[in-house]
Amino acid sequence: MSRYAVIGAGPSGLSAARALQKQGIEVDGYEASHGVGGLWDIANPRSSMYESAHLISSRTTTEFAEFPMRSTVDYPSHHVLREYFQSFADHYGLTGLFRFDTRVTRLEPRDGGWDLSAEGPDGSQTTWYAGVILANGTLAEPNVPTFAGDFDGEIMHTHFYKRATQLAGRRVLIVGAGNSGCDIAVDAVHHAAAVDMSVRRGYYFVPRYIFGRPSDTLNQGRPLPARLKQAVDARVLKAFTGDPVAFGFPRPDYRIYESHPIVNTMVLNHLGQGDLRIRADVARFDGETVHFRDGSAGDYDLVLLATGYRLDYPFVDRSHLSWHGASPRLFLNIFPPSFNGLYVMGMVEASGLGWQGRFEQAELLASYLAAGEQDPARAERFRARVTTAPWPDVTGGYRYLNLDRMSYYVNKDAYRGAVRAERKAVEAA
Repeated sequence: MSRYAVIGAGPSGLSAARALQKQGIEVDGYEASHGVGGLWDIANPRSSMYESAHLISSRTTTEFAEFPMRSTVDYPSHHVLREYFQSFADHYGLTGLFRFDTRVTRLEPRDGGWDLSAEGPDGSQTTWYAGVILANGTLAEPNVPTFAGDFDGEIMHTHFYKRATQLAGRRVLIVGAGNSGCDIAVDAVHHAAAVDMSVRRGYYFVPRYIFGRPSDTLNQGRPLPARLKQAVDARVLKAFTGDPVAFGFPRPDYRIYESHPIVNTMVLNHLGQGDLRIRADVARFDGETVHFRDGSAGDYDLVLLATGYRLDYPFVDRSHLSWHGASPRLFLNIFPPSFNGLYVMGMVEASGLGWQGRFEQAELLASYLAAGEQDPARAERFRARVTTAPWPDVTGGYRYLNLDRMSYYVNKDAYRGAVRAERKAVEAA
C-alpha cells in the first residue's frame, strides 16, 4: 500500500494521521516542534498561544467525538488542551508516527508522487511519498500591515505576545479587535499604564454563557435559515450584551455571522469602566504619537498588532495548490482540482466547526485514498465529480465579508453536511 506524509502534529495533523490509520494507510508524520499540539503548545516556536488563552468554543462542541475530554470545564485553557492532544495521540498510537524536531524544507513532484525534503536531528533527508497532507496550521505567519510614518516605540504582532507582564507600565495601542485582540486588551487593563484599541469596523459580541449554558450549545438541532438566525440571534445578543456602539465601537456594516464574532464580553465591561477606550483606524505614526483617521491622536510606548495571519505553505510552490487570491482554491478546502497528490487539512474556519469537523475532513480524504488503493474506479468517479460538477455551496446562505481572512470561511452546518455527503458517495460508489 502507498505511504503518505502528514506535515504538522496539531489537531488537523492528528486528525489526518488517525483517519488514515483507521483505513490501514501507512503514514509518516513531520513536526517542526518537539511534540504534538500545534498552536496549543505554547512552547512551540510557531505557536500563537498566550498564557491567558482558553477555548472560545465550548468543550463539547469542539472535542473529537471518539475521544471526549476528561475535563468537565466548559472552556479549557491551552494547558489542558495540550495535554488532551497528547493523550489523544498516545491513546491511538499516533505519537510514534511523527518525526519531531524535523522541519519540512521542500516538496517537489516526482514519478506521480512527491519528494519531501526535511531537516531533523539526523540531518537532511529526502523521502518519496505517494501523497502529502499539509496540516501545518493557519495561524503561524503574522499578517503585518504597513503604516505611514515612523514609530519610535515598539511594534509587535500578537503572535509574539505570551504574557501580560510584557505590557507592564506601558501605554499600549492594540490595532484590531478580533478574539485575540480583545483577550489581550482584558489582560492589559490589569498591567499596562493605559490601553486603547484602534478598530476599522464594528463587531458582534457573543457571551460565553446564555441562560447558564455555553452559548454555542444552544440551537444545536436543525439549523435555522441564515436570515432568520441572524435576526433572532442579533436580538438575543443585544439583550444580553447591549449595543457595542454604546461602548465606542463603530456600528457593523454587515450582518451577524458574516464575519467571526467576538466571544468576549469582558472587554465591554472594561470599556464601561473606563479601563480602555476605542480609537479610530490608524492614519500614520509620528515618533511616539499615533494619528487616527478621525483627526485624534495619542502617545504610546507599544503598538500591538492584532491583525491576523496569512496562509503559509513555504515548502511548496503556490502553483501546485491552485492559489486564488489569499488562499488556495480547493474542493471542500481539501483537494486541489488537479488531484496532484497534495491535500490540505485544517484550512477551514467556521463558528462552531470544532476539531470533529476537521476530523470529518480527514475521514473524507482517507476514504478517497483507500478507494484509490482498493477500487480505483470509485476514486476516479469522485475526481470526475469534483472536476466536472458544480461544487457544493458551503456558505449556508451567509454573505461573508470579502476579506483575505474570510477567504476560506464556511458555515459549519453546510460544510459538514457536504463533507459527509461526499464521503458517503465515495464509499458507496
